[in-house]
Amino acid sequence: MTVNTSRNHPAEGDGSAELLSATARDLPPGRHQFHKERLMAQIHDMRQAERTTTPVRERRRFPRPAIVLPLTAAALAAAVVAGVTLSGNGGTGVQNAGPALTTTIGAATTEGVPQLLDQISLAAAETSASRPAVRPGQYIYIKSKSADSYVSNVDGKSSLAGHPLHTRQIWKSPDGTKGWLIDPAVDKSPEGETLSLPDEQGMTPKPSLNGPSYDYLTKLTTDPDKLLAKIYSETKGQGNSPDQEAFTTIGDLLGESYPPAELYPALFKAAAKIPGVVVVDDATDAVGRHGVAVARLDEASGEREEWIFDKKSHVFLGERSVQVRRSSDTDGLIPPGTVLFTSAILERTVVDGMKQTPAAKS
Repeated sequence: MTVNTSRNHPAEGDGSAELLSATARDLPPGRHQFHKERLMAQIHDMRQAERTTTPVRERRRFPRPAIVLPLTAAALAAAVVAGVTLSGNGGTGVQNAGPALTTTIGAATTEGVPQLLDQISLAAAETSASRPAVRPGQYIYIKSKSADSYVSNVDGKSSLAGHPLHTRQIWKSPDGTKGWLIDPAVDKSPEGETLSLPDEQGMTPKPSLNGPSYDYLTKLTTDPDKLLAKIYSETKGQGNSPDQEAFTTIGDLLGESYPPAELYPALFKAAAKIPGVVVVDDATDAVGRHGVAVARLDEASGEREEWIFDKKSHVFLGERSVQVRRSSDTDGLIPPGTVLFTSAILERTVVDGMKQTPAAKS
C-alpha cells in the first residue's frame, strides 16, 4: 500500500502533501522528525504573519538538512527537495507518542581519532569484502531498530515527546527504482508501503549523495581526498557548516545503504580528514549495545552526531544524535542529554525478492 501523507496538520489542506515523493519518504523518519515539526510550525506562523501583515520573524537554520524558509508555502517544496518528510499527526506520527529519550552525555576527545578511524577502516574493508555481491534482480535488505525525540505542536502548544523503539525494514533494488518500506513510524499497516519509482507525481529523481542507490555508490571514487572533495562540492550551502554537512552525509551512507567493498573503508578515511571529529569512549545504540563513537558537534544546533562501533571488532553498530548544548533555536524545549534520534543496524544483506527476509531465503 501507499502511505497516506495527508494527515491532520496545521498546514493541512493546502495541497502540500502532493509534493511528497517516495524518495523523500525513504529517509529514516525519526531522524528528522524534530526538524519537520519546527518547519511546519514556522510555515504556520509565517502564513499567519502574511495574513496580518506582521513582519516575519527571523529565519532559523536547521542542523540537517538546511532549509531557508521563504515567505510562502514554497517552503514545503524546498523541504521535499532537501529530503524532509512532511508527515505527522500533530507531532505524534502514526505511533503513540511517549516520553523523550535521554542519555548521559559522554565525554569527547580529539585524542586517538586518526588511529580509531584507521582501525575502523581496516575492519570495514574486511567486513565489506565478505558481504554478498548484488546482482540484477536482487534487493538490498536492511533491518534496524530506531526511536526518536521531537517537538510536538498540538493546538498551539509545543512539548517534547518521543516515538518508542520500533523495527524498520527496507528493501531497495540496486538501481534504486524499486523498493519497499515497513516502518510503523511511517505507516501503521503491517504490509508497509512502496518506495518504487516513478513516484506519485510521475517523477524519477536521479540518485545522489543525499539519495544514493547501490549502482550510484559503485561509481563513486574510492580515493578519500577526491571523495571528500565531491561531498563538500555537492553539499555546498546545505547544513549549518560545510564540515558538519560532510560528516552527516557520510553518516547517512553508513546507516541505511550498502556501500560497495571498495567504497566502505574510503568513507572512514574521508571522515578522518574532516575538522572537529572527536571520539566518545562510551555510546549506546538503540538496542543497548555499548561501543565507541566517532562524533562531531554541530556548533550551531548543539547537536552531536555519533557513529557507534563495537569496541573490539570495530564493526558499525548504529548511530544516534544527542543534544549536548541547549539551543536557542528550540526555545529551550530540548535540554542537553536528549537523544534526538537513535538506531541500531540488525541485518544488512542481499535477498532475491521484494519483502523477502534472510530467514525466508534460507
